[in-house]
Amino acid sequence: MDNTDKKIVIFDDDEDILSICSFILEEQGWTVFAYTDCNNITEKISAVLPDIIIMDNWIPDDGGIIATQTLKKHPTLKEIPVIYFSANSDIELLASHAGAETYLAKPFDLEDLETVINKMLVKAS
Repeated sequence: MDNTDKKIVIFDDDEDILSICSFILEEQGWTVFAYTDCNNITEKISAVLPDIIIMDNWIPDDGGIIATQTLKKHPTLKEIPVIYFSANSDIELLASHAGAETYLAKPFDLEDLETVINKMLVKAS
């Protein structure tokens, strides 16, 4: 799949995860926007209008659930698929509570990341 001109936003307060994911996704042709907090989330997402959002559960300040719910209530941003990201054992429940389209349990391997992103792209297109 051609990811040229595709934009992805990652919210995670772990700088290591942000840099690894950014590096891998940029290698695949994505334009990556990484944030360590979800403050002013609608402004951040409106400015980028990404194809996919990756949301960490423990993102400051409001947390991933509230941040995702905020996006899902927004008339134009609610269509952007959100991949929920967490090391919690109840990630499936958290993702569904947040309104995310899918989830990815941490720790994950990079193939899992690619698979889940490509699934979302196929659904969205």
